[in-house]
Amino acid sequence: MIEYLNGQVIELNPAHVVLDISGIGYFVHISLNTYSAMSGKKQARLYIHELIREDAHTLYGFHAFEERELFRLLISVSGVGCGTGILFLSSMPVAELQNAILSGDVNKLKSVKGVGLKTAQRLIVDLKDKLEKTSLSGQQSSDIFNLLNNTAREEALSALVTLGFVRKNAEAVIDKILKNDPEKRVEQLIKDALKQM
Repeated sequence: MIEYLNGQVIELNPAHVVLDISGIGYFVHISLNTYSAMSGKKQARLYIHELIREDAHTLYGFHAFEERELFRLLISVSGVGCGTGILFLSSMPVAELQNAILSGDVNKLKSVKGVGLKTAQRLIVDLKDKLEKTSLSGQQSSDIFNLLNNTAREEALSALVTLGFVRKNAEAVIDKILKNDPEKRVEQLIKDALKQM
């Protein structure tokens, strides 16, 4: 799994970028927010989301970590694919999109091309609680996904599910532990969670 790519910008347009890394050109789909952040730069580091299918290996890149994590939340919603996720992040800044979901602003979400009432409502229902649990309001954008998308959290959760624990129960235990100690390392996080499961 590719976490990020750091390379020379060979080609940049509003929909994609080509990064040269050690002589290999990576074609990466991007949002308009990322395009704006990259404009004029010769070198760039992008956080990557990989989509691997039988007929394609597609990369989506994001200038900011929180943009990628919000993209992943968006595409976890039924009926929202990667293309629609990119459209959301191209239509409004990350903070504005989060606020629209948290405040239940259906009209704002519907303003994105191709998004109807049902999809907008589903986004609010599926993501509002997840975003609220991270105590988004009033936090700096760099802290926004510290709890929800902490790498240690995801690795620990994956390990517990592999061990046979129910994902929902594991999430509750891990989030409780991380709330008290957000910097806890993955090994200790798993050990502490096992004691509480």
